[in-house]
Amino acid sequence: MLREVAEGVLVHESDFLQSNAVVVRGAEGVLLVDAGIRSDELAALAADLRGRGLAVVAGFSTHPHWDHLLWHPDLGTAPRYGTALAATIIGGRLADENWRDAVGGMLPEDLAGLVPLDELFGRITGLDAAELPWSGPAVRILQHSAHAPGHAALLVEERGVLVAGDMLSDILVPILNAMSPDPIGDYLAGLQAIEDAAAGVQVVIPGHGSVGHDLRARIEQDRAYVRAVRDRREPDDPRLARPGWEWVRDLHGGQVERLATSG
Repeated sequence: MLREVAEGVLVHESDFLQSNAVVVRGAEGVLLVDAGIRSDELAALAADLRGRGLAVVAGFSTHPHWDHLLWHPDLGTAPRYGTALAATIIGGRLADENWRDAVGGMLPEDLAGLVPLDELFGRITGLDAAELPWSGPAVRILQHSAHAPGHAALLVEERGVLVAGDMLSDILVPILNAMSPDPIGDYLAGLQAIEDAAAGVQVVIPGHGSVGHDLRARIEQDRAYVRAVRDRREPDDPRLARPGWEWVRDLHGGQVERLATSG
């Protein structure tokens, strides 16, 4: 299940949109980022960690979208973090007694009943800090609003790894922050913040897609897409033409339409 992609950094890829759960080993246990999707996957991940003699000592959600807020009792009761804004957003949603219905309505039909929408969903503590508080290698929190309010990438400089959240994917075009008054500006700023901070990165792990060793190429590809959308040009982007992923082009069309309407 887990495969090592850099020293002390392991990844589990779900079959749902190639979603990546990321494990970073520390001296006393592991940091688990964006734990997973289906209940059976989460339980298997917990069993895999136990089999390796590893305990989860911290968790992190890169942003407040449902597929990045999941947990399982077998993963334990370690503190789970997100940015302060992400925690505020999801906390507001969970305050609504009908939140399960609202989140359940966002799930694809083939995941109905397979995703744990229980009392552990979204229970993160907000951090207003530049670094994650845990006993492992230093993890810098790079907060921006490119894809979602309260989004963060995590930079594990000692391991040369960037955990990108829902950016820098080789299968999905940039999904702009629909809640932002300036989604184009926010996305370009987020890419610049990552580029400025990640000079030593050797491995990039997107929220969805393949682990890569091509951080700068991915930044440029995302930047070119966003600029093309901004300038009302058709992007020359292979992610819009992947067989079996035609819905990505539909997503692109929806973004273009929203920007034209708002602009």
